[in-house]
Amino acid sequence: MKLLTTLSLAGLAAAAWPNTPHVTSGRWVRDATGTNITYAGTNWPGHADVMIPEGLQYLSVENITLRIKSLGMNTVRLTYAIQMIDEIYSNGGKDISLQQAFAQALGQTNGTRILNQVLAKNPSFTASTTRLEVFDAVAASLAKHEIYILLDNHISKGMWCCSSNDGNSWWGDTYFHVANWTRGLSYMAKHASSWPALTSMSLRNEPREPSNNAALSRSSYNWQSWYGFVKQGTEAIHSANPDVLIFLSGLGFDTTLTPVVQGTALTPGTGRFSLADFKGYENKLVLELHNYETGANNCNSLQGNLLRNGFNALEGKTPNVFPVMLTEFGFQMDSSTWKGTYSTCLADFVGKYKAGWMIWVLAGSYYIRSGTQNYDEGWGLMNRDWSAWRSPSYVDGLLKKMVQDTLR
Repeated sequence: MKLLTTLSLAGLAAAAWPNTPHVTSGRWVRDATGTNITYAGTNWPGHADVMIPEGLQYLSVENITLRIKSLGMNTVRLTYAIQMIDEIYSNGGKDISLQQAFAQALGQTNGTRILNQVLAKNPSFTASTTRLEVFDAVAASLAKHEIYILLDNHISKGMWCCSSNDGNSWWGDTYFHVANWTRGLSYMAKHASSWPALTSMSLRNEPREPSNNAALSRSSYNWQSWYGFVKQGTEAIHSANPDVLIFLSGLGFDTTLTPVVQGTALTPGTGRFSLADFKGYENKLVLELHNYETGANNCNSLQGNLLRNGFNALEGKTPNVFPVMLTEFGFQMDSSTWKGTYSTCLADFVGKYKAGWMIWVLAGSYYIRSGTQNYDEGWGLMNRDWSAWRSPSYVDGLLKKMVQDTLR
């Protein structure tokens, strides 16, 4: 009897959330018990000028997590900037304080005012709490409520993303230094290895043509160069943390991964994507795509585009089969936009294909965006002061059902 009890407890422990490490098997992500897992969630930005997760002047970390949990979501795509790690290295290995982070992003007067609001809502923080300690607190809260984390390298220089002339577009762009990028990936992979909720990391958000750098565009904006950089990035993450899944994003603002899925030439070369190039972690690669075809008026056309751009890997008939997730999509949060073709069609698609997804964006406002402080985010699930859903009709009329249809 004692032996049976011991074995039963051991079995329960083995099956305890988050059941990591997660791996891939064909088109599925599977947990350590072999159960198929689908991710459904939202983006919580932490990559902009202050370089901490948004909204903490309005709500505590815990209360924001509870808002996410109330939707039934099981995943957060948590974004960060490489600049944060660069500053740690240039500061003798020490991260900077919240006091300094807010002052350098918002100015001394406004920075102090917003910092005081953050500390009032989050009394466990102090002015000397570091940015990474805030990320740690967010990760702990998400784990407490059994929400997985996809840790996303969103940008190099901490700022609003993305445009083709922001200096963060492509490897070798003004702020996008390859050595700093791989160093940052490795650093965050090691740092976040202590987060129970961490199941995956992304290489880079929305690779895109650097429109203000013609020489760079001509020399390396192509699939062949992409593949070389992807191999560097995946190795940096896997060497530092072999447990996490690694998300790969495609060209054109991450709108296509067709040659990867179809196994066609990675032009201008003749080489092809091969899992053999990722020895030892062939079962750790996931594809991510973004879609912002908000003007779509034909669902069949929209879903056809998604399939052609890489989601057809979920059908299991392509030369290369992967899990594929829609890690960004979004639209204006009001009383009617969500009823249109774009939103309803995507909801149908992810439910039908059991495709993972994360909506852009949770944030109802940003500490600062493109120079405007307390920027009101019209696409945010939360309203400007994070006190309520911006579009309750969307949340209750479609979003919660979208979560349920994806996860059941």
